[in-house]
Amino acid sequence: MGDGVASMDLAVRAKTVSKTIAHLADHGVNVEPNKEDEDVAARLAMAYAEDPEKTSRKVTTARASKLTPPSLLLVNNILQEFGHSIAESATQIRHLVTNKLIEETENPDPRVRIRALELLGKISDVGLFSEKTEITITHQTTDDIKESLRAKLAKLVNPAPEEDIVDAVIVDGDEIDVDAEFGLDEDAAETEAEQDAENDPEPQAPMPESIDKDLAAAMEAALEDDLVQENDPKWGQ
Repeated sequence: MGDGVASMDLAVRAKTVSKTIAHLADHGVNVEPNKEDEDVAARLAMAYAEDPEKTSRKVTTARASKLTPPSLLLVNNILQEFGHSIAESATQIRHLVTNKLIEETENPDPRVRIRALELLGKISDVGLFSEKTEITITHQTTDDIKESLRAKLAKLVNPAPEEDIVDAVIVDGDEIDVDAEFGLDEDAAETEAEQDAENDPEPQAPMPESIDKDLAAAMEAALEDDLVQENDPKWGQ
């Protein structure tokens, strides 16, 4: 790799360099690492684990060429093992969880069984309870939207003509006599009075005409009596 090579991921660079080192080892180059090589490889691997992008930018072609072949070979071995370990650990954990859930499906507690089956159904490989959302999108051009707006505005500016307005619909029904309903009809009033008289258990007899005349004469005499004069000392007693 020359100076013109752009920035490269450290894992890719180490893998590429290790192929050259393996070729050199076939021709007698010593690739046995010493303590210093192990320390350099460990520092590079730790830095890459913390920030891969930053570490890859720092390890340029010029700097990589100053490292010993054993240290570069160790860096490649560590990064390759690190990547494989993560993949294998994730797979092992996935299998472990799946197997444990399968065992819990035989639990005597029905709540545990149902929960275990539910979680098994949600595994991506099964996808039994995966939630799906369907979205329908209607695409409209700008001209279609403008035309729709113009039509709505036209209805607001120019309302429907009078001939398009539907008249009220007359519904046939029984005619109601308002006068009879409110007691304005004379015949109905007399009939109602007769019904009231029939319903009255003790109708009062009309007052004789002679009693009315006697009562009027008594009231007139009382007004002329001195006892009702204002200057009489007995007034008000």
